[in-house]
Amino acid sequence: MNRIGVIGGGTMGAGIAEVCAKAGSDVLVLETKQEFADAASARIAKSISRGVAKGKISQEDADAAIARVKVTLDISEFGDRELVIEAAPEVEAIKHDIFAKLDAVVKPEAILATNTSSIPIIKIAAATSYPERVVGVHFFNPVPVMPLVEIISALSTAPETAEAVTDYAKNVLGKTTVQAGDRSGFIVNALLIPYLCQAIRMYDSGYASAEDIDAAMKGGCGYPMGPLTLCDTVGLDICLAAAESLYAEFAEPHFAPPALLRRMVDAGRLGRKSGRGFYDYS
Repeated sequence: MNRIGVIGGGTMGAGIAEVCAKAGSDVLVLETKQEFADAASARIAKSISRGVAKGKISQEDADAAIARVKVTLDISEFGDRELVIEAAPEVEAIKHDIFAKLDAVVKPEAILATNTSSIPIIKIAAATSYPERVVGVHFFNPVPVMPLVEIISALSTAPETAEAVTDYAKNVLGKTTVQAGDRSGFIVNALLIPYLCQAIRMYDSGYASAEDIDAAMKGGCGYPMGPLTLCDTVGLDICLAAAESLYAEFAEPHFAPPALLRRMVDAGRLGRKSGRGFYDYS
């Protein structure tokens, strides 16, 4: 696979486009408005250029990678893509609509992948005529830095589909891959989200300050980042969506989103990206 499509040019989509382009793939990114398309192009170019400044990539290779990326507003241009990776907002209805539209555009043999962090793959595959070609390919933020990719097969996913994307992620992108069953949260978030929610409950109860909770987990468990700092980094809206998906799937109390998390999202306190979450970044 060399012709790669990416749906969405936000933080995750831009990161996926970047690693694919740096690996030598021809990358087409879809956005919904010209201003978003311009922002996506700038985001990808800035990140690649940052690698030049840090000595991780030569200027020549950086220029070549940037030249491999095109951003479009027209989904019909995805007809020649061999692999399309959807990185749209974590809303099931949005993803369902995207896959239905892609189904009408791409070739029957093309692989359609979703970067969802928690939505069951089968729900997304149901929007297509060829559910056997739909698979979960979950990258982690920041994509150029984080080594892991979860490969998630739905009940309908063909073995050769999972094998093809695993080969691409591992041998072309140089990522570490793990295989997961089609359960909400997969491996990482099924373990991570309850931990983050419990940290939020502890903070909300007044048991300990945000700073002390984070310092305790860093110093006591060797984590590189405390749970509340991690919530701010991931985005509280993303954490809430993942917790809601897990609770809807399993209906177990430890998956339920804390009330404080809901209120912070309602207030627009989403973490670093909004300037304020559990900490003030303004």
